[in-house]
Amino acid sequence: MHESILVYRNQRYLWIALILAVVSVLAYVLYPSAYPPNGGTWLGYTLGTIGALLILWLTAFGIRKRRYQATGKLEGWLSAHVYLGTALLLVATLHAGFQVGWNIHTLAYVLMCATIFSGFYGVYVYLRYPSLLSRNRGDMTLDQLISNVTTIDSQSLRLARGLPEDVREVVTSAINRTVVGGTMRQQLSGRDYSKVVIPTEDGANFSVERNADQARAIEWLASRQSQSTDGEVNKLIDEINGFFATRQMLLRRVRGDISMQARLQFWLYLHIPLAIALIAALAVHIISVFLYW
Repeated sequence: MHESILVYRNQRYLWIALILAVVSVLAYVLYPSAYPPNGGTWLGYTLGTIGALLILWLTAFGIRKRRYQATGKLEGWLSAHVYLGTALLLVATLHAGFQVGWNIHTLAYVLMCATIFSGFYGVYVYLRYPSLLSRNRGDMTLDQLISNVTTIDSQSLRLARGLPEDVREVVTSAINRTVVGGTMRQQLSGRDYSKVVIPTEDGANFSVERNADQARAIEWLASRQSQSTDGEVNKLIDEINGFFATRQMLLRRVRGDISMQARLQFWLYLHIPLAIALIAALAVHIISVFLYW
């Protein structure tokens, strides 16, 4: 999806949506009756029919995306989906005459609002995150970023083999306990839940500590280097710390990529089930109206 969908064909569907909105408002305001318009009047039925047809058409966009031989450009369908979906919010509100209650009709209205607002969020993330993803990756793919991290891990572990046990444990645990991805909540937040095993002050035991952004491991290695008088050990620790600094930068980009991709997908986990629930509630709403007409 690109920002051009909002200005597709000189904002053709924006103007169609605006015309629909203006006509609906004028019909509502000029409705000739002693009673305010509601869903049970001829205006209510007219707006309700338009709203129901819009819902069915908007739902068809999901089918259209999967039909490569379908008529019309996908960008046009998407532009119409955004603008007519927004107009539906007004049409349905006028159809109900601003009347709500504890019934299936209000449930259908609430589900429609939830579906539309989740769609607004979808438009936002698809306009914002693709460019951020591209900027975050630079000239590499996510697989290449992860591959670079793996290469650095191998080099760091190789260097750590010749170092004292405490350094070896910190380096090994920092690598093995690095968390990337995780649950959907963790992916969405982009937080780092990595851990590292750090020697206690007396050096007799080890404790597991948080290692968000690899900061604790890098800090400990720098401290260990400053306390050591062994030139060869210091040289190896310095090299490992350099690797860890690069690793830190790469992991930030990996987590950022995963987090943005999760946000791109998450809204569909809301939008699609809400749309399905809306169709079901709409069917019950229409059937109940005809039964009690």
